[in-house]
Amino acid sequence: MAVDRIERVNSLLKRVIAEAMFPIMQSDSVQPGLITVTGVNVGKDLKDATVLVSVFGDDALKETALHHLRHNARRFQQAIARQVKLKFTPRLTFKLDYSLERGDEVLAMLDSLPSS
Repeated sequence: MAVDRIERVNSLLKRVIAEAMFPIMQSDSVQPGLITVTGVNVGKDLKDATVLVSVFGDDALKETALHHLRHNARRFQQAIARQVKLKFTPRLTFKLDYSLERGDEVLAMLDSLPSS
């Protein structure tokens, strides 16, 4: 039961953060359309959450986007507090997710294999 609740909270927080991305990040130098929320992992006590993001661009852009996301973490937490009824609003930690890039690399390697 608790695992199912955490999965639902993860999904809900992912949706809320993704929807809040454009209004919160539009004034920053990184375009919000280049950032994708790939997952949220909330702690068992629901007080902390790690937000996994993928950024389309080079390493410098990724670091800049991550800096802006961390700078705006409080605004994302306010959006969560307004839309989600939880006893505690989780503290957000943003981390880069490289799984989409690794998937693209695997697909590129598969495409380069000779067909028999």
